[in-house]
This record gives sequence, structure tokens and C-alpha cells, in this order.
Amino acid sequence: MANEDKKDFNTMLNDSKDMPKIITIRDEKSIEKYGGNKMYFAPPIDYDKIMKRVPYGRVITVGVIREYFAKLNGADFTEPITAGIFVSIAAWASCQRTEDKTPYWRTLKANGELNAKYPGGVEAQKKMLEAEGHTIIKKGRTNERYYVKDYEKALFSLN
Repeated sequence: MANEDKKDFNTMLNDSKDMPKIITIRDEKSIEKYGGNKMYFAPPIDYDKIMKRVPYGRVITVGVIREYFAKLNGADFTEPITAGIFVSIAAWASCQRTEDKTPYWRTLKANGELNAKYPGGVEAQKKMLEAEGHTIIKKGRTNERYYVKDYEKALFSLN
């Protein structure tokens, strides 16, 4: 995200627009890719609420959150683009608050990957996760990416 210091992320976090909602998609490629045509849109604050539930030493992925929302709301899947944006908004909103912080660093991308779009980037998330006992590994030579080693063992269950 650009110009983070000029944005009010807490206002963005609490702006539900017209969500939650379920829409029916008709694009055959998307239906095949996501396994159905009922797509759920969760408001940003719902991502924040889930992220706050993840305890010290545990992690969750955006994909797990999306699956949970879809199941909870009778949809086939949760819209992936807004999910990534809303998780980042929750992280930045937390940094703008002096209290009621969200432990956003515990929310990972697919396969346990760290999120470069969080405040402070990968380095800050790496530091916070290591402080909670996680081992961070680097993959790639030119396109370096960082992952929580054996993140599956630390996954938090929403059920």
C-alpha cells in the first residue's frame, strides 16, 4: 500500500460498504478454480475479529480464514482479492491504535509465507514471529520469500 501515513485505516476497517454479501458468479473458469459459484464477501472488520482470536505462538493463514467465512455463510468460497486487502487494512489499523491491538503478524499468506504488505514489511513480521518461538526460513535466490517453518504445526483452528 502507498502513503500509509496519510490513510485512516481504522475508518477503512470499520467501513463495511455493502458487505457481508454473497454473489453468484457465472464465469466458468472461476467456478472451476474455486469449486462453486457462490462467492462470499466479508467486511474488513470480520477479518480483524478473526485475527484477534489467534493466540500467542500460533498462526493462521488468509486461506483458512476464507474457508471459515465461506463455510459459516453457506458460500462455496470467499473472495480472495478483498481478503488480502482487508487483512492488510487490519494490520495497518492496529498500528494506528494505541490500544486494542490486533496480532496481525500471526496471519500468514498461503503456505506459511510472511506478508510484505504488513507494517514494517517482512523484517518486522519475522522479528515478531521469532519472538513467539517460530523459525523463519528463506526460499529463493533472486525472488526471496520468507516462510514460517512447519507452520502447519502451529495453525490455529477456528472450529
